[in-house]
Amino acid sequence: MNKSLPVVERKYLFPFVLITSLFALWGFANDITNPMVAAFRTVMEISNAKAALVQFAFYGGYATMAIPAALFIQRFSYKKGILMGLGLYAIGALMFYPAARFEMFGFFLLSLYILTFGLAFLETTSNPFILSMGRKETATRRLNLAQAFNPMGSLLGMFVASTYILNSLQSSAKDSTGNLIFNTLGASQKAVIRAHDLMIIRNPYVLLGIVVCVMFVVIALAKIPVTNPEHQIHIRKTTKRLLKNKLYREGVIAQLFYVAAQIMCWTFIIQYADHLGISYSAAERYNMVAMGVFLSSRFISTFLMKYVNSRKLLTVFALGGIVTSAGAIFIQGMGGLYSLIATSAFMSLMFPTIYGIALEKVDPNDTPLGASGLVMAIVGGALLPPLQGAIIDLGQVAGLPAVNFSFILPLFCFIIVALYGWRCQRFSLSSGNA
Repeated sequence: MNKSLPVVERKYLFPFVLITSLFALWGFANDITNPMVAAFRTVMEISNAKAALVQFAFYGGYATMAIPAALFIQRFSYKKGILMGLGLYAIGALMFYPAARFEMFGFFLLSLYILTFGLAFLETTSNPFILSMGRKETATRRLNLAQAFNPMGSLLGMFVASTYILNSLQSSAKDSTGNLIFNTLGASQKAVIRAHDLMIIRNPYVLLGIVVCVMFVVIALAKIPVTNPEHQIHIRKTTKRLLKNKLYREGVIAQLFYVAAQIMCWTFIIQYADHLGISYSAAERYNMVAMGVFLSSRFISTFLMKYVNSRKLLTVFALGGIVTSAGAIFIQGMGGLYSLIATSAFMSLMFPTIYGIALEKVDPNDTPLGASGLVMAIVGGALLPPLQGAIIDLGQVAGLPAVNFSFILPLFCFIIVALYGWRCQRFSLSSGNA
């Protein structure tokens, strides 16, 4: 690669900046939503399992809309795909206003489901759009630059959740013995607090919806190259070829379990800390530390890939995730919490590494649908968190606090990822059917 070539050519600079800002927008949505499981559990007086339907709705939207988004972009253009994504994103976020007004948990779930229709469009569109903005020789560097803004949005989402939501919820206040005061109140007092807390939850999403509407107008009016995906999608033929490809087929499975592990570790860290007597807002700060560990480890793992095969590194990091998950299960007290935080270090390289390995031997004509399949694998974040919530509701399992024992699910997920990394080392890379 000629390093003297500009990563972003002058003629693409403005559209590049606009599209790159979207990476932060969906990072914000992802990480302001994770703590909502704990928030809804208290304010709506529901079980952990039911509260975890927040994640089912959120990540279920990805699974529903990933392939339709790819087909929409194929027929129209990247720009129209982004506008569709922003429109759905704004509608879902603004629906938090009537959801809070009617105090219906199901309404909130529907809002999140529609919001993530938009995120599926944005994620399916923005990555290849960024790649198309310039020379192929600089495409990878250009995408890495754009992706650097996603964690910035994630950290901002965590900060808002911790500072302006969890810290302001009256329903999560505890007495001197560590019990929720909200549970001891009468129906009229609870109604007042519930209305207050749902407004606190509502406001950041409504403001976010307004910001997204502004972005919609800016991008609609901006002169952005109207380009289409390079290859046509033929669903039946492409699906058959993808299913015959072991690297891809098993990569989708590994990705599903990885995303499930990530969402469980970052969602239920609050319940884990709460069991130790730590407030929700303080617990979210531990989540921010975990994100910091995640980001730092991503830079370290990227450096290590210069010297260590990505398949071996994936296997080693998955084994590390198994060890730290076991620590979260069997070490009670702050040691277990620190072990849970350390898990983020080993998760850092998994999503992009699995993504890259899975598509490595996929025919270029099959890549758009193949990429959509990997986006659909995000549904793992919808499937397992409710099960973990149900385990936490048990109180005690096998002589351990149920919240500790529940992390057996992420441990199992890391075993699947480790097996994929190990098997990838054995697959022949000389064939597309490896």
